[in-house]
Amino acid sequence: MINSYQEALAFIHGRTKFKKIPTLKRMRRFLDELGAPDKRINAIHIAGTNGKGSTLAFLRNIFQEDGKTVGSFTSPFLMKFNERISVNGVPISDSEILRLAQTVYPIVKKLDDELPEGGPTEFEIVTAMMFTYFAEGHADIILIEVGLGGLFDSTNVIVPKVSVITSIGWDHMHILGDTLPKIAAQKAGIIKPGVPVVVGGVDQESLAVIKKTAQKKGSPIQILGTDFTVTDLGESNWQQSFDFKSGTHHFAQLHTGLLGDYQTHNAALAIEAYLVYQQLQNAAAATESVEKGITATQWAGRFERVSTNPTVVLDGAHNTSAVDQIVKLLQTDFSSGHITILMGILADKQADKMVEKMDTIPNATVYLTQFSGPGKRSAADPKKLEHQLETVGDQALIIDDWHEAISTLAGQLAPEDMLLITGSLYFISDVRQYLKDNPRIFK
Repeated sequence: MINSYQEALAFIHGRTKFKKIPTLKRMRRFLDELGAPDKRINAIHIAGTNGKGSTLAFLRNIFQEDGKTVGSFTSPFLMKFNERISVNGVPISDSEILRLAQTVYPIVKKLDDELPEGGPTEFEIVTAMMFTYFAEGHADIILIEVGLGGLFDSTNVIVPKVSVITSIGWDHMHILGDTLPKIAAQKAGIIKPGVPVVVGGVDQESLAVIKKTAQKKGSPIQILGTDFTVTDLGESNWQQSFDFKSGTHHFAQLHTGLLGDYQTHNAALAIEAYLVYQQLQNAAAATESVEKGITATQWAGRFERVSTNPTVVLDGAHNTSAVDQIVKLLQTDFSSGHITILMGILADKQADKMVEKMDTIPNATVYLTQFSGPGKRSAADPKKLEHQLETVGDQALIIDDWHEAISTLAGQLAPEDMLLITGSLYFISDVRQYLKDNPRIFK
């Protein structure tokens, strides 16, 4: 039996990550044994290659301004496991994690004995804990982020009020497919019969796949750029401004501390999902809730400024699509001054392409480092990536020890310069903890 928080984490993390054959049958059986908690919650389901977390954060703050208690299910966590299940942005307690693990444990052991392929995976267990917790009535509405893909993701047992697909890009191709339409088909798997779906700005081939799925399911679809629009008004003093229009709704001069036009797109998806949800509830959309919710939104590790003297920014860009967004943001809004970029990337990502794209920024110098990846996943070897950099020269562009890299590179910055630490959510998770434990590192 499980008797402590640490034992609960050991139980969860000790499970297999994947099974050979993707299926939702095991998850459905698991939840039915628990009394089908997923059928007792009010949810919005969010999928996409990038932007899921930011869209969820915007939406959570809008609903909170509406006076609702909002539950969230996100992954991965940055600082502590409990972040994955939160209420109004506050992670649930260690004691709740223990209680939930104790609740699902007997069912997991039963399924281990009864199912030919074995019992639930790690993510299926965490998902079941989340459904169990929120079925107890801890929140008015639950925002559920897909873990991987959509079609066979364990969260996809849910029948939500609204589905959201934020973006389609290159990531997890070994699982989701080697073309964008194949990846789009996996993401579109979250669309349920008759349930409205809100879709971000995706390429035409992917959009065709999503529209076909929605049509087949009889699901109303709202598409960014067609059914609702966002007009980026630029960045000033670390605030991004934009206008939003959807039907008769027009929100002008909205402001967010999450920078980049991709973040205004994420905000637009959240606003549209809110409008669709309110319409389904026969409830008015509150302009003040939208304005205050967008302004209040913060999301750790998304171009997050953690120091102003010197300027140090963390961003969890972990695939080529996310790097494209960062490159555009830096070229548009940070073309003055010099940018030092420190990248730590997981080996199972398109690390070479990520480095190559980042090295196209004219006023930037890219340094490579390595870190301890999560579980059995390892970081990419910087020496195998150095050839992607055009600026080799006499500079030492590889600093193996990332702790040393941060202090060395930050110490070289002029007042108008920036140090951007990026490449992996797992990497910046380690960095955030290090900076928390060493608050005087930039003093």
